[in-house]
Amino acid sequence: MYPYTEALRLIKTFEGFNERAYADPETGAEPYTFGYGTQFYPDGIPVKQGHCVTKEKAMEYLVNEVEAIAKQLHELNLGLDQSMINALISFIHSIGWDAFLYSDVIDRLEENDYGEAAQDMSCWIFDIHHQVIGGLIDRRRHEVKLLLSEQNQILNASRDILLKTFREYSGSKGQVAAIRRLQECMNPYTLSAFANDFSNHTTLEDFSDKELQAIYQDWK
Repeated sequence: MYPYTEALRLIKTFEGFNERAYADPETGAEPYTFGYGTQFYPDGIPVKQGHCVTKEKAMEYLVNEVEAIAKQLHELNLGLDQSMINALISFIHSIGWDAFLYSDVIDRLEENDYGEAAQDMSCWIFDIHHQVIGGLIDRRRHEVKLLLSEQNQILNASRDILLKTFREYSGSKGQVAAIRRLQECMNPYTLSAFANDFSNHTTLEDFSDKELQAIYQDWK
């Protein structure tokens, strides 16, 4: 499967297709855009007033742009999953590569703080006069959803991971070492609150047999 299908889908959806080149709304002149948001031909020559493009050529140009952005993203070694790459391709296609490099978004990505990166992406909805561009609100919402999609799947998959750990605990050296490594990474206040709550609820009376079976049924 082509790895950047989702990026292409987002860009095509929100850029739409324009056969004839149109001027930048802010300047009334350059840069000119046609096709699916294309401003430069693959050889770097800018699109000019009066230029036209077919849907087939527009798609060819868009694929070229998407793959160029993807290549640059990979060179940054940010440790991104495929959904993040697709979301960022659409985002960068929208705001430009230079704007991305000097944005807070890339700083958050370097820190692996994907929630804050998503928040920063959501702020890119204004024109140069600080007026909200309506179409960008929905675009950013879709880009952010895609950015976090695989992370959310991981979180959902690990929602009951501590319950599973306690269920399988046998006191082996490896398990004790794993628990200590986790403890070293956690906030001590969170650990203290957990310890208090845990010690105050040591029976299984809160759950029926049916409820317990539902909790553990996937772990057999």
